[in-house]
Amino acid sequence: MVTAANLSQLRFADPWCLLLLLLLPLLLLRRRWVQRNLKGGLTFSQLGLAGQLGFSWTTRFFKGLYFFKLIGIAAVILAFARPQLGSAEEDISTEGVDIMIAIDISGSMAAEDFRPKNRISVAKQVVQDFVRGRQSDRIGLVVFAAKSFTKCPLTIDYDVLLRQIDDVNLGAIEDGTAIGNGLATAVNRLRLSKAKSRVIILLTDGVNNSGEIDPLTAADIAKSLGIKVYTVGVGRDGIAPFPVNDPVFGKRYVDVEVKIDEEILQKISESTGAQYFRAFDSDSLQNIFKTIDGLEKSKINVKSYTHYNEIFSYFLWPGLSFLVGEALLSYTRFRKLP
Repeated sequence: MVTAANLSQLRFADPWCLLLLLLLPLLLLRRRWVQRNLKGGLTFSQLGLAGQLGFSWTTRFFKGLYFFKLIGIAAVILAFARPQLGSAEEDISTEGVDIMIAIDISGSMAAEDFRPKNRISVAKQVVQDFVRGRQSDRIGLVVFAAKSFTKCPLTIDYDVLLRQIDDVNLGAIEDGTAIGNGLATAVNRLRLSKAKSRVIILLTDGVNNSGEIDPLTAADIAKSLGIKVYTVGVGRDGIAPFPVNDPVFGKRYVDVEVKIDEEILQKISESTGAQYFRAFDSDSLQNIFKTIDGLEKSKINVKSYTHYNEIFSYFLWPGLSFLVGEALLSYTRFRKLP
């Protein structure tokens, strides 16, 4: 189907045939010359009688009938030039990056030092923006508190992944901060990956106080498998406002001291050849993910090609219809007198 969107891909296989269109103005000039030098007419006893005849609709139509022939000839010439309409297609090949994102969903992620939203809401939004910015990379999601589990395995179906990120809620797991377990679960998901680059992005706002696996042990496993672990400490220094539901006074805020084990997070990242970042607000968290996005971009090779389809029939049949129609009408009511 010919649409405005793909007209830019229109070409002619035999463009030299378009030179025949130069015949059209010559035919018009010839017709005008013949009309000026035409000998003949009708004899009237009084010239005034001819003036009273006027022009009927058939006379007016006859004057434009010649243009039917010209349109038909033009369309047939275009058909002989073999117009073709192309549809662009792409082959995309990539070296591939497999990314597991591990998010801390312990109770402290409800702190609202990233106002007007809390830490988990901002983290979810930033991670979703990061996912939307990727192309052809497999991404998965792990959540952890006192325990950890895979929320979404590695996938290129970003719509599914975005819905899973949106479905992350505090309180889904027993409270606590098992950084080692969260990291080990993410490492296990990448263990059998054949991607050239394997990356884990771990977000937490606390200190490891739960789980069976020590964070540095999990980091050693990641290192042995060639997996980079970018760690992000979430939260401001000092005191953060934490919402509490008081049965008497309703929602109120209490100040909670922020404790992030930055030393451990730095060791995890450095041992795996990655970096540690600290996010003090939503803007800094967004910038951190932009930085990681730039560091871990996959190399994409795009091969573009265009497939062309013949559309000469779009011009040939209408053109022949105009020519046949003009010929038939010329021998009926619109026949020219000698």
